[in-house]
Amino acid sequence: MKRIVLFLITNLAVVLVAGIVLSVVFSVLGINSQSLGGLLIFAAVFGFGGSFISLLMSKWLAKRSTRAVVIDRPVNATEQWLVETVKRQANLAGIGMPEVAVYDSPEINAFATGASRNNALVAVSTGLLQNMTQDEAEAVLAHEVSHIANGDMITLALIQGVVNTFVIFLARVVAGLISNLMQNEEDGETVGGFAYMMTVVVLELLFGFLASTVVFWFSRQREFRADSGSAALVGKQKMIAALERLKTNRESELEGSMMAFGIAGKRSMSELFMSHPPLEQRIQALRTTEHA
Repeated sequence: MKRIVLFLITNLAVVLVAGIVLSVVFSVLGINSQSLGGLLIFAAVFGFGGSFISLLMSKWLAKRSTRAVVIDRPVNATEQWLVETVKRQANLAGIGMPEVAVYDSPEINAFATGASRNNALVAVSTGLLQNMTQDEAEAVLAHEVSHIANGDMITLALIQGVVNTFVIFLARVVAGLISNLMQNEEDGETVGGFAYMMTVVVLELLFGFLASTVVFWFSRQREFRADSGSAALVGKQKMIAALERLKTNRESELEGSMMAFGIAGKRSMSELFMSHPPLEQRIQALRTTEHA
């Protein structure tokens, strides 16, 4: 429930702020909000605005929703090992030291998030620490560090922004065409505003569903690259062992960008809607690489 409330509050804030800013900008620049150009600007502001505000708030939201505890000062050998391992891998990958955190969950998982390569968070579950060997956990940490080094969070925000923009734009263009086609032939009046907005909502859901396949495709390619990055940092046998261990894992409890950047994703009836490739594909891809 807390995750849902945080998500709703974030999106409501984005809509309110973007709406106010957009009204002022249109008024100052004299832009007609009903024109295609005005509509495209409207779609881009909301499409990219929501995506980048979520990116900027990603660390804060991740900590709040998972109740992750950041390791400021290690209090035991496990925490000391986690911090030292991430620090060593970050130096090898050429990124700033991420915050390191642990969150309470029985699943074997970890995730990375953050607004930039030098302002990131790597968090691991208690289930991972309890069920993975040190070599396997080291490979998972390297996988998450590779996500940060590859700039995956920023790239995903850009792709999501483009997708959001076109979904918002096309939904309103098509809804306008439908409204004109259904206008009353006798009095020439178009379909009412409520019917138009309902059509927009239905079309956004439909176009959003179709467009999500593009985002999921990128997400799967990104996982292969992060696996390869881990293999380069710690050796592919450790990463393969970590992926083999994940076959015993339970369904991921992470949501949104945390799930997208986790070591393990959710199952789906179709690979088109999976954020992560099947484990066998990831293992096979590693076995065919030239990493040691």
